Amino acid sequence: MTGTRPPSPAATPTTIASSALPPRVRRVLQNLYDHIATDFIAALNAMLVEFEQQLFKQAEQARSNHLQAQVFVDLRALQKHRTELVPHYMFGLEAELAGIRTPRPAAETASALRLDYQTLTLVEDAVMDQEIVLREVARRHEQRGNAQILMLGQRFGVLARAPAYDADTLPLGPHRLCQVLKEAATCLQLSLDAQLVLYRTFDHKVMQNYSEWAGTVNQFLSREGILPGLVYMPRRVRVQEAIRHPRDAADGTARPLTGWQGAASHWATLTPEQLNAVAGALTGSSTASGAGAAAAVAQAGEAPRTSADNAETPGDAAGSFEVLQKLLAIRRGGLQADAQALADAAVQPGGHGTLAQGTGGPPAGPTGPGDRGGAGTPSGPGAGAPRLLPTPDVLNTLQAMQAAPLPARAPEQPRRTVQDLQQAMLAAARAQHGPDATLASADSDTFELLDLLYNEIEREVQHDAPAADMLVRLQVPVVQAALRDRNFFLRAQHPARDLLNTVAESGATWLGEEDVDPQLLQKLHQAVETVVETYEGDETVFEDASREVQQHLQAAARKAELAERRQVEAARGKDRLEIAKQRAAETIESAMAEAKPQKFVQALLSQAWADVLTLTQLRNGETSGEWADALQTTLEIVAATTTAQGANAELAGKVEKSLVQVGYHEDEAAAIARRLSSAEEDETTSRTELTARLKARARLGGQSEVKKKPAQPRTPEEQECYDYLRTLPFGTWFEFTRNQQGDVQRQRLSWFSPVTGNALFVNQRGQRVGEHSLDTLAHLMAKGQAQVVTEDRGRLIDRAWNATLNALRSLTGRRGEAEPAGGAA
Repeated sequence: MTGTRPPSPAATPTTIASSALPPRVRRVLQNLYDHIATDFIAALNAMLVEFEQQLFKQAEQARSNHLQAQVFVDLRALQKHRTELVPHYMFGLEAELAGIRTPRPAAETASALRLDYQTLTLVEDAVMDQEIVLREVARRHEQRGNAQILMLGQRFGVLARAPAYDADTLPLGPHRLCQVLKEAATCLQLSLDAQLVLYRTFDHKVMQNYSEWAGTVNQFLSREGILPGLVYMPRRVRVQEAIRHPRDAADGTARPLTGWQGAASHWATLTPEQLNAVAGALTGSSTASGAGAAAAVAQAGEAPRTSADNAETPGDAAGSFEVLQKLLAIRRGGLQADAQALADAAVQPGGHGTLAQGTGGPPAGPTGPGDRGGAGTPSGPGAGAPRLLPTPDVLNTLQAMQAAPLPARAPEQPRRTVQDLQQAMLAAARAQHGPDATLASADSDTFELLDLLYNEIEREVQHDAPAADMLVRLQVPVVQAALRDRNFFLRAQHPARDLLNTVAESGATWLGEEDVDPQLLQKLHQAVETVVETYEGDETVFEDASREVQQHLQAAARKAELAERRQVEAARGKDRLEIAKQRAAETIESAMAEAKPQKFVQALLSQAWADVLTLTQLRNGETSGEWADALQTTLEIVAATTTAQGANAELAGKVEKSLVQVGYHEDEAAAIARRLSSAEEDETTSRTELTARLKARARLGGQSEVKKKPAQPRTPEEQECYDYLRTLPFGTWFEFTRNQQGDVQRQRLSWFSPVTGNALFVNQRGQRVGEHSLDTLAHLMAKGQAQVVTEDRGRLIDRAWNATLNALRSLTGRRGEAEPAGGAA
């Protein structure tokens, strides 16, 4: 490599050989540098080739001659200085390793980015854009390689004879590698747009496999004897307990939902033990009781199994479906018993009910299998023996119905249900196979289970949403899929159920009007129509349609994540401004603790001078010399305005200069400086005039300032919720109650400040929808108007199926309680 080594502070070693490190540490670092140098040089050269191609592509696609000329200027600069970038980067990388035992000043980053005080912006736009892109690149790779970074931090802490490095300061961490690139890229003399393209190319070409590369560095250091036995062991149990609500710690509540597209499936099924308990209760064996069966089904509804547990054998799957059939039989028997009890009560003496014709017959309504077109015998005079339809004939009839368009529906008319579909299918089958044709019990039960499932889904789908019609359109293919494969109710990852869930969630009741994605609706409509037109029993049709929709959802999630990051950056900036304003107010109050100036001077201090202190803190931090000078000037102002002494021209000059730097006009700054540098009245400017000017002038950060209500003491329940909120991870989803009808809307907790308590919420598309304080959020949670969405509530279809099992469980429990009483009687 050739190139001139860039200048560096005298106290910072620039090479490992010249560093004041112990011989063994110097040898390890030198070997490590030689080990990684070859890979870095090759990756950087590949990055420069790709970067040049990107610039040529931009020049070809430029919208104007001016933009094209700017790109060509960047290309010439790259061709002129490209041989300097790799040496500069390697010099910087070696300096990072050589300086591991050199204390890094706390305000180094702030001083390196010192801005021109004549500007009126808090941060230069170019600096902000660069920092956002580099921070995004570093943060992404930090998340992917978190385990390797933690171990590297421990090992470099041993080499530095210091505590473990965090991700921000680790010499070979993504943050420092990006910072080295930013410093090395100055030699190319590129425009801002070209620099941003360079950073993104660095992300794709150099940092693409950072996690694996960090693993090889850990292996190298382990071979060199630096913590050779170090192993990363995440303490998952303690993390899960930390984010669990205190009241729910004992009942196994799931973790908060943080993903953009819901959580993994929690499709409840029955274990072999639960199958035996339910089957024993239903057959009257001694292995289980009715109460045991109810408990088994309760466990199935409340304790979802994992994907590994759901990989059942064919025998277990068949047994599970048989138990579901028996639960349905219990449900039908319970409905018949309830209807019969109502009929008996209506004919009792003194009863006020009325009877239809044939009071001695069974109750009206579709309560039995025969009434639903199941295996029962068709009623009516002259009815012959029932003819069970083979499942292939049922599928052929459904296949013929699948291509037919949906019948026209009036706005107030209800949509077609699965039960309606079953009756229409039976009518078509009886027209072809005779009036005695009826469904086998397994096929009838499949229809009934799907009808129950669809009813639960429709409870959480907006009535006027496009998804409601798409769900009806999917009824025939879904019924076919369930009839062909009974594992539809048992498999954790059935492709038909995945597509059904995606369609349902696009019209869920928790979505606001701004959350609906028109492009997603178009994709879903195309996927549903593709399934309806092409499905003939091949599951890959569902898989392909679901895959296309999932690809769109993943792209939408990436866009939402980027939009959320911008909102978080803005919220953090506002929070830093608020903290700086609070610190400025505290500083002024502390300075006036012993002697208070006149009221008018206090007003000037709390407004004009507070802006100076706020901006100084934001730009330089509390450890900087500029902040110390501002504190000293504040004390001098209080002393000059509370003691009988003449005007202090030097103090007035400093105050005026500081006010001009924060955007005050020179005349206003001079008038305020005269007031703040002497206890005497200023005859050149009246108080009324100066007060009017200050009121008319916008305060620093006043455009986004929101007046907060004074915090009220928390109740014990609110304090419990507040403590729980502070343990939640960023990205947790909440459901807020919107009205008295109980309608909810989901919002994502993107970020909150542990200092000010400000919390930012975004919607499904990453757009800002509101801000709350943690106190307000705790108050809403205590009142039941806000709740955390947990992973077991993430997928709509899983909740619908669990609700279906719970409904069957309740009837099973009723029978289990009633049977002993009947036996005793």
